Amino acid sequence: MALNNIKPPSTADLAAMWQASGLKDKIIFTLLMVVAFRFGAQIPIYGINNTIFQNIAAGNNIIGFLDLFSGGALGKVSMFALGIGPYITAQIIVQLVSVVIPSLEKLQKEEGEAGRRKLAQYTRIFTVILAMFQSIIFMVFMSKLPAAILPGVNHSLFFISSITALTAGSVLVMWISELITEHGIGNGGSLIIFVGIISGIPLYSQRTSELVTQDPALQFGLFALLAIFFATMVLIVIMQEAMRKVIIVNPKRQVGNKVYGGVNTYIPFKLNPGGVMPIIFAIAILLFPSTILSVLGQANLPGSLGAFVLAMNKIFSPSGVWYYIIYFTLIVLLTFFYASIMPNMQPKEIANNLKKYGSSIPGIKPGKPTSDALDKILSRVTFIGAFALGVIALVPSFTSYITKITTVQGIGATSLIIMVGVALDLINQVRTHLLAKNYESFLKDKG
Repeated sequence: MALNNIKPPSTADLAAMWQASGLKDKIIFTLLMVVAFRFGAQIPIYGINNTIFQNIAAGNNIIGFLDLFSGGALGKVSMFALGIGPYITAQIIVQLVSVVIPSLEKLQKEEGEAGRRKLAQYTRIFTVILAMFQSIIFMVFMSKLPAAILPGVNHSLFFISSITALTAGSVLVMWISELITEHGIGNGGSLIIFVGIISGIPLYSQRTSELVTQDPALQFGLFALLAIFFATMVLIVIMQEAMRKVIIVNPKRQVGNKVYGGVNTYIPFKLNPGGVMPIIFAIAILLFPSTILSVLGQANLPGSLGAFVLAMNKIFSPSGVWYYIIYFTLIVLLTFFYASIMPNMQPKEIANNLKKYGSSIPGIKPGKPTSDALDKILSRVTFIGAFALGVIALVPSFTSYITKITTVQGIGATSLIIMVGVALDLINQVRTHLLAKNYESFLKDKG
């Protein structure tokens, strides 16, 4: 395994970043979109007594976890209460289905940009459907809460207008996400989740401070927890940047009196090819049934159905053992899935391209033997990366449980990985943009 050198941006890098044409506009645009998202998260739906729901969010693990990812918008019952969840879920479903349905797979792999645009359009349509469904479930849940709807509000009109507002808010978040991806810096969906988590840090810090102040015996536990959080961040950085380099021997070619090629290169296979996406996808898959079960649990269903809902609620509760077992399994499976759909991690295509240009891996014959060897390497690398990612995601949560400092449990595991992963991705994107600008300037100077 090899690890890229990770250096913080220098003052010269920051100055060049700001002056590089195009990058400054991208940064400003991204900041404006983030401000728009945070502004929308503060606009409450008319007719709601949101203090009732904020108290529930503080005491319910699932709702509190959802509130963290929405940047507090769910607790405020704002227009952006559903957050980026429906869009992320729609992306997962479309990607999974495109592997099974040949026509969608063809759109993804063979029709280039036009095919990807069609898939993006299908994702948007499905996002609207999911947002409407989740809005209905959420409003049914709110209508069951005593004093949640303000006196004098027409319930029928309130129900219709709230579903419309929540669906429209979710679509608007999706649009902001796509605008950031297209015109800003980084993946819009990941960045919105990142901003939501960051906005929740002051509240988590306040709760932890109050807990430790009330019980001084927990101070050592807090110190140990922070040390493990720091170690986890280091491991996340290593995971994000580590790669397996496969040496490639390139043939020499003579053109006139000059000899070209003959220099050995390598194919980089990242230990964690999916970055934070397997984590985000795993959370989205888990939270979808958890949300529905939480709503059904509040309805106090009678008999065996109520008992079944209660049992399933325990399984999918973020404080339960089964939740973490399912969570770990999903991370491993989704890491393999993400690696399998990435264009630069297809053994057959890589082997064919190497054979086409006369390149080879030392000691391995071109063609199928090269494909089999690459497949074996990729399987091992992905397994190590997937297992390590799953363990890193669980360690802080178990530490919170052992130290009995559960006020930072939400931010400790999943959120920590997402924050560090997205921050690294942003830094890499800025550096890539700077390198591209330097290359363009070099070509202009040569011209």
